[in-house]
Amino acid sequence: MNIKVFPCNLLRENAWLLWDGTGHGVVVDPGFAGPQETGAFLDYLRAEGIVLDGIWLTHAHPDHILGAAALQRAFDLPVRMDPAERLSLDAAGKMAGAVGLEVPDTSFRTEPLTEGETLRCGDATFQVISTPGHSAGGVCYHDAADGILLTGDTLFAGSIGRTDLPGGDYERLIVSIMDKLMGLPGDTDILPGHGVYSSISRERVANPFLEPWGEAEEDSDAF
Repeated sequence: MNIKVFPCNLLRENAWLLWDGTGHGVVVDPGFAGPQETGAFLDYLRAEGIVLDGIWLTHAHPDHILGAAALQRAFDLPVRMDPAERLSLDAAGKMAGAVGLEVPDTSFRTEPLTEGETLRCGDATFQVISTPGHSAGGVCYHDAADGILLTGDTLFAGSIGRTDLPGGDYERLIVSIMDKLMGLPGDTDILPGHGVYSSISRERVANPFLEPWGEAEEDSDAF
């Protein structure tokens, strides 16, 4: 599996491009702000001969969806999203304004995701893992064969997602992480929505938010 990250917008959100040896790929959380960032992504696809087959969201906070409508117009692909993220879409304009982001175009067409559903990225397969807590319908994408886990804002290197936005629930987030993610193989690579990559084994022993459970959250402007 080939992987490239595109840090996006003022909040340095990680848009992940994944593609296999056939040249077919998907983009996860396209937070491209404006035509310059979107254009750079499209230029990369053309230069590498990558065919985009999917647009997947881990959740629908504004910094993760800024480029979704433009990419849908370019490729006529549905945006895959948990239906519970409609709550985030409805609040996207207000949340964007609070941190100085442009208001995202939320008119893109979506198709629902379900827990345990299998999605294809070329020849690779990803399982949808429902991990609500940072938002009402947050999900992660797990490729067991390649040992890849896209966590959005559910789990970061040394931290977890904030839960003070619409649909957020701290206890629910901790349960999602502990019950759904910490049991994955330790060598699973974590590709988060912000910051640097990590691994399941590293977060088991080094993430202060997972032991003890009730530890307070850090302040952050990231959605």
